[in-house]
Amino acid sequence: MKVQGVLAAVVGLALPLLAGQILAGQAQAAEITVLASTAVKTSLEALAPQFEKASGNKVNLTFAPAAVLKEKIDQGTSFDVAILTTPIIEALAGSGKIDPARTAIAHSGIGVAVRKGAAKPDIGTKEAFKQALLNAKSVGFTAAGATGAYLKTLFEKLGIAEELKPKLKLLPGATGEAVANGEVEVGMTQISEILPHAGAELAGPLPPDIQSYTYFSAAAAAASKEADAAKAFIKFLGGPDALAVIKAKGMEPG
Repeated sequence: MKVQGVLAAVVGLALPLLAGQILAGQAQAAEITVLASTAVKTSLEALAPQFEKASGNKVNLTFAPAAVLKEKIDQGTSFDVAILTTPIIEALAGSGKIDPARTAIAHSGIGVAVRKGAAKPDIGTKEAFKQALLNAKSVGFTAAGATGAYLKTLFEKLGIAEELKPKLKLLPGATGEAVANGEVEVGMTQISEILPHAGAELAGPLPPDIQSYTYFSAAAAAASKEADAAKAFIKFLGGPDALAVIKAKGMEPG
């Protein structure tokens, strides 16, 4: 009986301590909202669960073109981390919306997409690229974002803007998806936005002399209530464990 009494006393003392530890662990867990450019979608969808498992924190991801997300932030949308094009991150830092400390995450070039199984056009040179677009029945890209703005300028420089007008389609959604479902014959977007679509194939990147790279950076919201978790997530994305994933998703780290 004495032994049982001692055990009961020990258990009685241990249970409150254990409950306190559980509650403490629950209190330490954080939930962060991340607003991110569509270009980094596949990378973050792979990396966020890894961070959640390692940290115990929850990551809620929202994706849209960087310009669209900047507008939402300017309008007062609540968030903890922004992962957007570097110029937009710099603008948000200048307006006090995010922490001045920013981390370079990845950069990506523009690729040309065709429907899976279709003949891939020759786009190895600037002249070949021009001819491929002129030969295509339809050409599409997303209207919003840095890539769309660059392509409009590129068509003018190449002297094919007027010839492309009848076949050009500005897409409201994913370019890879539009190519996969036959909405357009040739699509152009960030390479990382082509690879996830099983019905689309990467014909190749733009030729080096007309390629444009988009750089993405991350920063914590100035008003974040989970600043420590937000900064830990950003540090994780910039660390060595994330490099292989970023490269596998069609982007280059940094």
